[in-house]
Amino acid sequence: MSNESAQQQYDRLTKVPVRKLIVTLAIPTILSMMATTIYNLVDTAFVGSLGTSQSGAVGVVFGFMAILQAFGFMFGQGAGSILSRLLGAKDPNSACYTASTGFAASFICGVIIAILGFVFEDELIVMLGSTPTIAPYAKAYLNNIMFVAPFCSSSFTLNNMLRYEGKAKLGMIGLLTGGVLNIGGDALFIFQMKMGIAGAGLSTAISQVISFSILLYMFLSHKTQSKLAFSFVNAARGKLTDIITTGFPSLLRQGLGSLATILINFKAAQFAGDAGVSAMTIVTRVSFFLVAIALGIGQGFQPVCAFNYGAGKYRRQREAYRFTLLLSLAVMTVLTVFALIFPEELIRLFRDDPDVIAVGKRALILQCLSQVPLPIVMITEMLMQSSGQKIPATVLSSLRGGILLIPMLILLPMVRGLAGVQEAQPLSFVLSVAPAMFMAKRFFSKTPKEDRKD
Repeated sequence: MSNESAQQQYDRLTKVPVRKLIVTLAIPTILSMMATTIYNLVDTAFVGSLGTSQSGAVGVVFGFMAILQAFGFMFGQGAGSILSRLLGAKDPNSACYTASTGFAASFICGVIIAILGFVFEDELIVMLGSTPTIAPYAKAYLNNIMFVAPFCSSSFTLNNMLRYEGKAKLGMIGLLTGGVLNIGGDALFIFQMKMGIAGAGLSTAISQVISFSILLYMFLSHKTQSKLAFSFVNAARGKLTDIITTGFPSLLRQGLGSLATILINFKAAQFAGDAGVSAMTIVTRVSFFLVAIALGIGQGFQPVCAFNYGAGKYRRQREAYRFTLLLSLAVMTVLTVFALIFPEELIRLFRDDPDVIAVGKRALILQCLSQVPLPIVMITEMLMQSSGQKIPATVLSSLRGGILLIPMLILLPMVRGLAGVQEAQPLSFVLSVAPAMFMAKRFFSKTPKEDRKD
């Protein structure tokens, strides 16, 4: 990228009105999130048409995908937050070291996860919460995913770095292409070629490689300020430790989320068998679809937050946080009302099984109600991570995903049975709101009220 283009990017992120800038950056991230979540819903519906056990297998494999996403987000959010602040401070050379080192570390982690997954596949499937009847289908799906694990993890990294540069449109191209191909591949491999659930895994694997290739091309074709090259891969100069510690809240959140998914599968199977696993899988996918737009708005906020913090534009950061929070809360409220009107119909779209509907309907209602204030937690966590506030970001990310949720998944079912499984995650969401509000207030009380002088 030329010096003129770099200056134009700097001016855009530090001078364009905040509301307009966030909406502009959020639109491609929302489209990317919607493409991913729509694919997940279509995949769940396609596989659900094959049977209840096959539907449950999607939830089991989702736990493994969450592990890949955890490492991909750790390196992507860590490197992205740092490089965005470096670009805001007008230090593009250091940003190149950060981006290249973060990408290389993510790819290597994906290779290690794939090797361990193949060596311990049977044990892994059991650990992910599979029942004996679900296991064969989960294995058929998972085999294809493990072959492309390095591409999956590093795709998350590349996309996050693009967003933090303010290049969300470039990331959107890769994710949208992958999502559309995945849906088409599902229809081809599952139904036309009669491959069943293995076809869903193959479709996902192919689309992940294509998406990775497009995202990598964006960096190699000089469409970004930060460049990827072997010569820039340097743990010391790229500050790998700083990348990991900055991105650790994402690893913790995603990792604990994966563990929580496993526990939900175990507990649902304990009280309701395959129908319970299938129901909670559907509820997770539908509820995430509702959160996706609010999350996409937050991802549009992240580069604005990090870049302006690095540039010392503290007033713009405050304004960006307030606007993003209010917009996300409004969107979340509207979507929740819609879901609460049609909970049973939403479950039936994915699996028309009375046992599945009976478990999923109540779980979906509780999940939707608890997600209304969730943007307070999400946007505050993004604020902390984008500003390099590692400890507050780590604490906040671990609350709703693990510190609160995992004990509830263990204790509530002991007292409430299946109802406890349905109630654990909603309760953890609600209880994490107050700490988020406290941390946001504390952060802004310590942040300078006036912009830093150049």
